[in-house]
Amino acid sequence: MDVEIGLFEIIVLALCGFGSGIINTIAGNGSALTLPALIFVGIPPSLANGTNRVGIFLQTLTSIISLRRTKRTRYLYKEASWVFIPSILGSIVGSYIALDIDDLLLKRIIGVLMILLLLSFLLNPKRWNIATDPGRPKKSLSGWLMFFVVGIYTGFIQMGVGIVMLALLVLVSRYSLKDANILKLILAFVLGATPFIFFALKANIHWGAGLSLASGQTLGAFIGARYVLYHPKAFVWSKRVLLAVLVFSILAMFDIIKL
Repeated sequence: MDVEIGLFEIIVLALCGFGSGIINTIAGNGSALTLPALIFVGIPPSLANGTNRVGIFLQTLTSIISLRRTKRTRYLYKEASWVFIPSILGSIVGSYIALDIDDLLLKRIIGVLMILLLLSFLLNPKRWNIATDPGRPKKSLSGWLMFFVVGIYTGFIQMGVGIVMLALLVLVSRYSLKDANILKLILAFVLGATPFIFFALKANIHWGAGLSLASGQTLGAFIGARYVLYHPKAFVWSKRVLLAVLVFSILAMFDIIKL
């Protein structure tokens, strides 16, 4: 579909991309900004879903490159590697589903998921404030299946997957929020690359809009991974951003905020 965008739309997308890059690095769900932004500038929802993957891929690649190489991050790379295969397989399945699903149904599904995550966060916030539990087994069949499902969801829509991964890594696998954030960045790259390639091959990407968004996302991801993630207050701000983005997502998905 041929959709033209001008200078105003390019600036809007770049600014939203920058904010999304930082949000995705420290919390997740930056697509709560970018998908609505794409629709706002006139990109149809189904095309916006594919176009959104350009920035996600480049942003997650930037975050991975920008991560400081420490003994801890090397350990977390090894921890993440065992779920690469189910994540990739799931994302391929989800990408096929995304080509045919009704847009309104998709929005409502996302909204319900965001409400459940918000309730989990508000009703028992101390569950998120833990240290990594070295005694809890991280590698299991249930964990493998869990990330296969996460892969399906990522290929399907992407929005909110960062928060979903944080919830699973902290509440189920018992990693600290800081470790979970780094694991999330590693897995987000793997999960982002597959749908990007899929939608590119299916010609379901508006490259002008996608690259405009990606320019801001890449810069935001670099700043987030290089500086924000290691700030002493990063944990506090992660929780605040999680709450704010969840609330915004819920309002947008149920059309309380009109885009």
